[in-house]
Amino acid sequence: MIVIHLQLDQVKTVLNQKELVKNISFSLHRGEVLALVGHNGAGKSTIMKTIMGMLEKREGKIKILQKFDQDEQFVLFKKYISYLPEEPMLLTELTVLQHFQLYGMSYEIEEELFNQRLQYYLKGFELTTKLQAYPEELSKGMRQKVQTICALLPEVPVLLIDEPFMGLDIYAVDFLLKTIKEKVKLGTSILLTTHQLDQLQSLADRYILLEQGKVKSEGAIDQFDTITRGYEDV
Repeated sequence: MIVIHLQLDQVKTVLNQKELVKNISFSLHRGEVLALVGHNGAGKSTIMKTIMGMLEKREGKIKILQKFDQDEQFVLFKKYISYLPEEPMLLTELTVLQHFQLYGMSYEIEEELFNQRLQYYLKGFELTTKLQAYPEELSKGMRQKVQTICALLPEVPVLLIDEPFMGLDIYAVDFLLKTIKEKVKLGTSILLTTHQLDQLQSLADRYILLEQGKVKSEGAIDQFDTITRGYEDV
């Protein structure tokens, strides 16, 4: 039986009187990786931010596990979803360790389990020696690793990943790919965007190709060849 972890129904996002996303509908199934692809400005990150409530949708419905409605149960909705943004969103006044602790408390992760997960990710992303550092002391790649660990710490049914490989070294990319595949095997559903099309065939199950905020095509990942050129970016 197909279990739906995330569902968007006729979602429209408007910013400054401009439609960024136009009547988008799709479902994300348990243990599935769905890739949003398209040119810059096609609406990929906008969909992510709309799901997270960072951009307000004008119309439509978004549900987690077919029962938690973004509009009606936002606090519960957010507990079942984690987000890795394209650019790190770290707080200058918190150390690296304090960022991890904040996420642990926000998702109510039991202390022993939190410590186990944290040590695993610190070793995998080679950040063990940076726990007391502040964001401004870190390189862009290290800040991205911190944000990545924050997103991976909660065990939630839905994980949103926006351009996950930007700024990461080859060892971190390999570890992240391994982690994503492990989470999928355990039933996590992943919605991701990436410009690195060479990663799609080995990672994603399905794709949705966006053009100017609309779905241009969708299907199994082995049906996806390349993004059609020739339209004006929004």
